[in-house]
Amino acid sequence: MPSTPVPAPPAEAPAEAVKPLMRGISVLRALSDADGRAAIGTLTRTTGLARATLDRILATLARMGYVRLTGHEAVLAPRLMELGNAYLSATRLPERLGPLAERLADELDESVSLAVPDGDGIRFVHQSTRRRAMSLTFRIGDLLPAERTAPGPLFAAGWSEEEWERWRARRAGDPEDRGFPAVPPLPPEPGPRSGSRSGRRTSHARRFEELAARARKDGWALDDQLIEPGLIALSVPVRALHAPADARPVCVASVVSHTSRHSAASLREALLPRLRAAVTEMAQELARPPEEPLPGRADGRPEGPGLASWTGASKQELGREFIESLARGLTVPTAFGEGRDALTLSAVAEATGLARATARRALITLEHLGHVTAAPDRTFRLTSRVLSLGFPALSRTTLPQIAAPHLAELAGRVDDSASLAVLVGDDVQYTARVATRRIMNVNITTGTRFPAYATSMGRVLLAGLPADLPYDELTARLARAEPRPLTRHTVTSPAELATLVEEVRRAGYALVDEELEEGLRSIAVPVVDRTGVVVAALNVAMHTSRRDVGACLTEVLPELRATAARVEADLDVVGRFTRVPTV
Repeated sequence: MPSTPVPAPPAEAPAEAVKPLMRGISVLRALSDADGRAAIGTLTRTTGLARATLDRILATLARMGYVRLTGHEAVLAPRLMELGNAYLSATRLPERLGPLAERLADELDESVSLAVPDGDGIRFVHQSTRRRAMSLTFRIGDLLPAERTAPGPLFAAGWSEEEWERWRARRAGDPEDRGFPAVPPLPPEPGPRSGSRSGRRTSHARRFEELAARARKDGWALDDQLIEPGLIALSVPVRALHAPADARPVCVASVVSHTSRHSAASLREALLPRLRAAVTEMAQELARPPEEPLPGRADGRPEGPGLASWTGASKQELGREFIESLARGLTVPTAFGEGRDALTLSAVAEATGLARATARRALITLEHLGHVTAAPDRTFRLTSRVLSLGFPALSRTTLPQIAAPHLAELAGRVDDSASLAVLVGDDVQYTARVATRRIMNVNITTGTRFPAYATSMGRVLLAGLPADLPYDELTARLARAEPRPLTRHTVTSPAELATLVEEVRRAGYALVDEELEEGLRSIAVPVVDRTGVVVAALNVAMHTSRRDVGACLTEVLPELRATAARVEADLDVVGRFTRVPTV
């Protein structure tokens, strides 16, 4: 998909714009700018909305799963990333070019990023980073000023005079880049003899125009510590295969390093040929025919036309607290995706189940805000600005963070402690936990490790090892753990344990009764990622006097499975284009 500049919104909204949708997006933007969390009182000040209006917007966003309300705070929820995922899926850039960027990063032992334009800025859509003490990365969706990056001059090389004027106006209004929270503010630059602000602006403009002209001529660009001291980057544009040299890039690939490893000159001399070769491969990859689209929602909400019915049902249930026009407007971006990068109004209406008039007004609003562009052939495309709706703040969400609110809800429903754990060697390690307020409670803290063989979560995680793992290899692994009796009930025979693990694999849950500690009973289920791999386990633990085994199976197991499904739905959204750490 060729990239197009994101239009600046006009000074006044069109008459047909959906005002509640505009207000809702302003709230999401305010939360995003606050790194995903803000006091409700603060939101009233930053958005200028009346408290009653803000409360209705937040209630609607909470119903959609885009925001969580915790006391006096609003927090962005993982499901909001489905809007950015729709854009990333439609562009095909992370899926198609991400593996090539990963391979290049491994080969060069340097970080590699992919960026696209957003007006007179750039946004990152992929990061392949190196694990070092000094990490050089930005979050996916972060917006940077074009003039302080290596990709910026490459995009600016194709700007029209109108786009240059827009950039100059932005520079005049924000000469220190205070409007770009992803980068440190730019110190005021000494001007000519007068040191005037106008002199500084002229200097910045002239320098960036020179960099753009050089990038147009050379076909590559350098960032020599423009973002912050020590950081350097080399960039080459990725254009559609057989496109003319002056065609707008689809994206820009960059190798990012540090002055402790390279100078700007040595980075160019050593890595430019390899980066150019990788960019050629990327252009060829983008030219490949698209594959079948990936499955849609896994969150239990309806997909496609059912979404409109869902918003109607939510309105009936919540009444005036649910703003249906906001919810319906936010369903429009989800119509786009893999194989659906350019849609007509009719296609958007069909994909969402909205009336044509409703879809049209939503598209007009989103176009006004710069989240959609309209082409002469009457098709619409999402722009990278959709990523501004929470994606940077949520793109580094961990599995424990995803699970925490669901664990709290589970613990509240069953009135017992709920935990999340991962397999570390032969142990389970607790990574998230919610305890109940009881006089007699299961007292385990995050980070605690127990032998996997004696715990319900451990057996679930062992059952989640590759399905083709032979029985004798599983037995050997358990034997290496040297099982020992922790109570008089602990199973220690490797062969018997292997049989129990196989039973857990078939049943989909594990129940362990007083094997870790006398009086402790627990039941666990797996958490599976979008590829079908077991990445963690959820459990509920209690004293044996609380419930017998039968009650655990009839009362707790269904709640556990429902909670795991909710965690998996959020994990599916967050993990679509980002790596989700499990600890």
